[in-house]
Amino acid sequence: MGAIESAARAGTRVDIDTVSVDAYTIPTDRPESDGTLEWSATTLVVVHVSAGGVRGFGYTYADRAAATLIAGKLAPLLQRQDAHDIPARWSDMARELRNVGVPGLGAMAMSALDTALWDAKAKRFGVPLATLLGRARQDIAVYGSGGFTSYSDDELCDQLGEWAESGMRFVKMKVGRDAHADARRVRAAARAIGTTELFVDANGAYTRKQALAQADSFAANGVSWFEEPVSSDDLEGLRLLRDRAPAGMAIAAGEYGSTPWYFERMLDTVDVLQADATRCGGISGFLGVDPLCDAQGLPLSSHCAPSLHLPLMCAARRGVHLEHFHDHVRIESMLFDGFQHPANGLLRPGERPGLGVEFKARDAERFRC
Repeated sequence: MGAIESAARAGTRVDIDTVSVDAYTIPTDRPESDGTLEWSATTLVVVHVSAGGVRGFGYTYADRAAATLIAGKLAPLLQRQDAHDIPARWSDMARELRNVGVPGLGAMAMSALDTALWDAKAKRFGVPLATLLGRARQDIAVYGSGGFTSYSDDELCDQLGEWAESGMRFVKMKVGRDAHADARRVRAAARAIGTTELFVDANGAYTRKQALAQADSFAANGVSWFEEPVSSDDLEGLRLLRDRAPAGMAIAAGEYGSTPWYFERMLDTVDVLQADATRCGGISGFLGVDPLCDAQGLPLSSHCAPSLHLPLMCAARRGVHLEHFHDHVRIESMLFDGFQHPANGLLRPGERPGLGVEFKARDAERFRC
């Protein structure tokens, strides 16, 4: 079927036939921790939506409870509804979750299903998702993200140094577990990456006064991005850091956002807004964040899940870079057919219809939970 025929066909009503969901827990390659959390495995929740002869794929990184919520509450709601009317399906899911709660787990469940619907729609048009959404750019810069606080100095420097040598213009490390050790670790990382820009992420571990002191120390070693210096719930603290951080250092936050009003509240507290389509209501939710940034003149950066965010960041007018998070890169390169690797620090969407990746169920079976 040609592109024109496919597009015409996509304009008709297409009922959702089946919705399936599975969860998989994948061990990390070594223990990982940041400023406030430790983990040894990551759970991937996978959704498939079949409609009109195509099978849409969506996913989120969440607890297995998200899969239970999808199977018991949202999947029955979607069946026999029009797969093309994605805004209506999004509103249906949000309404169904009223008493359960949309923020957090509910939004993660919605995210996986919303993504699957967009993937299916693009497949019915026979075009990559980035083409369906409309591209603001042909490729997007990535930043290597890892440098966990559980790593030795040698492991930290090796990982960040390899990313810098590969052509990435930015790399990010975790801080906040030990404020005294952070200064040493940042100095070591800065030496290892040369002229590549260094980002740090405290995951909300510092107090306001600690974060201010650390900002000065980090700036002396060329750090240009300070993510969640204090808790993302502390909007006054984030604003304080934004206003008093050294010149040239951006304050970033937003990865935990689930709803439009969360991001709206963030606009006056950070230099760069982050959003995660696996948490904020999927592709539909993410597409709502970009206009907020555009209206405020703020850059937008995606959080984790690189395969999902690649087409979205190429479509976002305010998009600046995509997080190439070690844990998720490892999972997606292993379990997603069509996973894209960066070249000279840039990622470009492929030409496959839809999201551009398909889940390798047989390879994932050993991780089923």
